[in-house]
Amino acid sequence: MDEQLPVGVTICRVAAETPSIRTLRFDRAFSFRPGQFVMVWVPGVDEIPMALSSCTTITVQEVGAATAALCAMGEGDRIGIRGPFGNGFSVSGRVLAVAGGVGAAPLLPLAASGRVDTFLLGARTAAELLFADRIRERASLMVATDDGSAGHHGFVTQLLNRLDLADFDHICVCGPETMMYTVLSILEEEGCAERGQFSLHRYMKCGVGICGSCCIDPHGLRVCCDGPVFSGDTLLDSEFGSYARDASGLRRLV
Repeated sequence: MDEQLPVGVTICRVAAETPSIRTLRFDRAFSFRPGQFVMVWVPGVDEIPMALSSCTTITVQEVGAATAALCAMGEGDRIGIRGPFGNGFSVSGRVLAVAGGVGAAPLLPLAASGRVDTFLLGARTAAELLFADRIRERASLMVATDDGSAGHHGFVTQLLNRLDLADFDHICVCGPETMMYTVLSILEEEGCAERGQFSLHRYMKCGVGICGSCCIDPHGLRVCCDGPVFSGDTLLDSEFGSYARDASGLRRLV
């Protein structure tokens, strides 16, 4: 398969995971490492990067035109998949995973493979907790909700206070960037930023390191091929947690 060209796949099942999140299952399996992403082509709309939540699924939350179109699709609809791309998570020993919202999607394959010991999962409400039952089958799960409807009443990052980070060889993180930046700040304070692995999301055009649209300041690292997963020490003193760039290249706050 030429990974530079989209492969047409047919959606064979749509699952409503939460009131705002859908999982689309397609009729072709892709070999990938947890944390890698694919470029998803929505005909007539756009092509966007998305993490694989399994070898045959993507998990989507509506945040723009392309994701709205994906959430409106049903069985028999067709999309294009290009990839997988990027480096994914690389773990050994005891692993802690921290996810907020739909950020649980790229971490699910890691947990499903039995490589996560403790999983911290956050969402706005209990109804929005993504993959909680599936994660609980393979890892020790701790949850937090903004409104207190399940687990800890507050942010998922506050659950880190209940753990000894020295117990973990790797801390894998995905979710809203402000949440991830808080985790990185905690790791830096504990002197273990290098043990963190953070899955970044940036605007992408090519997905293969040519166009430069996903480069992050100040070193020009390309999220599509140098990432999307970066070690915490690599992100210190970068744009991470401060700003990103839109399709025109202008900075926007994260």
